[in-house]
Amino acid sequence: MAEAKQTKEQKENFRYFVRIANTDLDGNKHIQHALTKIKGVGFMFSNMVCNLAGIDHSNKTGYLTDEQVKKIDDVLSNLSKYNVPSWMLNRRKNYDDGKDYHALTGDLKFAEENDIKRLKRIRSYIGIRHGMGLPVRGQRTKSNFRRNKGKGPLGVKKKEMAKAAKPEKAAKPKKD
Repeated sequence: MAEAKQTKEQKENFRYFVRIANTDLDGNKHIQHALTKIKGVGFMFSNMVCNLAGIDHSNKTGYLTDEQVKKIDDVLSNLSKYNVPSWMLNRRKNYDDGKDYHALTGDLKFAEENDIKRLKRIRSYIGIRHGMGLPVRGQRTKSNFRRNKGKGPLGVKKKEMAKAAKPEKAAKPKKD
């Protein structure tokens, strides 16, 4: 009987959207899958966050209490406090200060843009490729990467063929 009462309380406290790390998460999904919607959090990282926060992976996000949400937010914002191994972080040995960080949401996008700008400024090979809009990681470009780069398809166009087939008319001199 106590279980039926508890589920009734839980149903009353269900939230369709839960805000964690400035991101609205779907309340109908399991917490482990919902956390992956935060930019910078993947499946394994969300698994680690759930373990550090002491939350069951199969819990629905909408049934989390405010304390559990605060605990997850604390884990995401203070990873060094929980002794997270550096290989789990996405900004290891940061260029500016040499420390390990884990960037989330807008910070991750900002850091990525700054990295690309720095590569362009120092004129590294990767920076030059970024600037030209070409593939950066060694892919072949003979048959790929032609679309959306301003090159268009190579070959003869139909309009040019039609112009070449028609003989041009000689200009008639004007009479005064």
